[in-house]
Amino acid sequence: MTQLDARPRAGDTVRGSAPADGGSDSGGVRGKGLGGNSVGLMGSAVIGVSTVAPVYCLTSTLGSTAGEVGVQMPAVFLAGFLPMLLVAFAYRELNKAMPDCGTSFTWTVKAFGPRVGWMCGWGLVIATIIVLSNLAGVATSYFWLLAGEITGSASVAALDDSKPVHIITCLALVAVATAISYRGMTATKGIQYALVGLQLVVLALFVTMALGKAGSGGPDFASSLDFSWSWLNPFAVQSFAAFTAGLSLSIFMFWGWDACLTANEETTGSEKTPGRAALIAMVVLVGSYLATGVAAQMAVGSGASGLGLANPDTSDNVFAALAGPVMGPGLGVLLFLAVLASAAASLQTTFIPVARTVLAMSAYEAMPASYAKVHPRFRTPGRATITAGIGTGVFYTVMTLVSEHVLVDTIYALGLMICFYYALTAFACAWYFRAELTRSARDLVFKGLFPLLGGILLAAVFAKTLYDMWDPAYGSGSSVFGVGSVFVIGVGLLLLGVVLMVAMERRSPAFFRGEVLTKETPALVVED
Repeated sequence: MTQLDARPRAGDTVRGSAPADGGSDSGGVRGKGLGGNSVGLMGSAVIGVSTVAPVYCLTSTLGSTAGEVGVQMPAVFLAGFLPMLLVAFAYRELNKAMPDCGTSFTWTVKAFGPRVGWMCGWGLVIATIIVLSNLAGVATSYFWLLAGEITGSASVAALDDSKPVHIITCLALVAVATAISYRGMTATKGIQYALVGLQLVVLALFVTMALGKAGSGGPDFASSLDFSWSWLNPFAVQSFAAFTAGLSLSIFMFWGWDACLTANEETTGSEKTPGRAALIAMVVLVGSYLATGVAAQMAVGSGASGLGLANPDTSDNVFAALAGPVMGPGLGVLLFLAVLASAAASLQTTFIPVARTVLAMSAYEAMPASYAKVHPRFRTPGRATITAGIGTGVFYTVMTLVSEHVLVDTIYALGLMICFYYALTAFACAWYFRAELTRSARDLVFKGLFPLLGGILLAAVFAKTLYDMWDPAYGSGSSVFGVGSVFVIGVGLLLLGVVLMVAMERRSPAFFRGEVLTKETPALVVED
């Protein structure tokens, strides 16, 4: 009997697997020399949660989301979770076939060819640099805010307002995070257990105390609300424009879970563990967001006055306003500590995807060969990690000194990059496995339908965000020749990628001819 089967037979090279000698199969992925078996399932999931920085995301977006969609904030969190979950299935399936630290870059090259893959890798790299800069700035601000709370000195907290002090502190934090990431996954994992554990414990404490304050009748909680299941109905949002704006914020809140996939070559069971870790991280995140959002809304409501979540005076840092009233002056300091820990932890782990993507691009000759060097002792992409740290420090320093409005608009442009490379990766999964989709119902759903739907949803958000960015009112309100600065920055960064790609094509034509990492479709093996 003849049957179609995509599984390799004994003696075959597993499609996309890295040969033990670090070489390459014909057109397949390559070993990079990273330290294998450094992280298990739990450690990988912790890295995914840490990179997202849940406490930081909540304090910076709870208010903004409530301002866009009101009491439907929990529903929008669920709506943002859906495309990310669908894309996570794409990552899982691609990782099973090709556990490569280049992730989105490598997979889109295999599906669509070198140029699309290069741009997908660029989208990931530039998005990560922007996030690293923002995280460093937030960690710096909360460092001095916490120092002021502990010492009881307003002058200590005010040190953050001094640009020289702020920049020096920021560069010091970036240097520390770079050094820890440089030393390898084992050092990263140990610190992350403590920092992520602190975040989740403090969030649980906040949720418990916020629920206790709801309906208490105190002056700070006069606007508290009774829970309603309608809060979980996304169709109750007043307008489509408000929904898409809230959805864009929600998608940002889930960004970063794929860091555990970029560590796949250093993970025990690299074919299955990273994908499972990504799904665990996603469940932990959506649970934390829903519990915190519902509890905060029940305690203070989503209005624009007082402690209401949508109050424009406090919406960009909700926990700073709620810490004292909800948890009291003693325990309230824990929220400041949790935000600092969240930003610092994410600052450290966010080096993982950018350094390993650059390492992979260099290993496949899509970037200069010097970035393919792995530290002989720590087995990490040392040069790529240091370069990412320097780039982050320089970027943040220049933007802070030149124009803080440009820095803000750069952060707003981040959503465009996230949707860009996530959507490409989702489409790559459906296209790469197209020959297998009729083999079983499971293959059709997890390799085809789910990734395709996730890609379509993110592409729609990408298009809508691109349209909204044209308006100068989007972001800081600044413009260039009547066009919104966020649009100019977002599109400009993508076009910069095109320019760099053209330059690299002249320097490394073999990669762009498809001779190093080949575009392919998995062949179904015919067995007797």
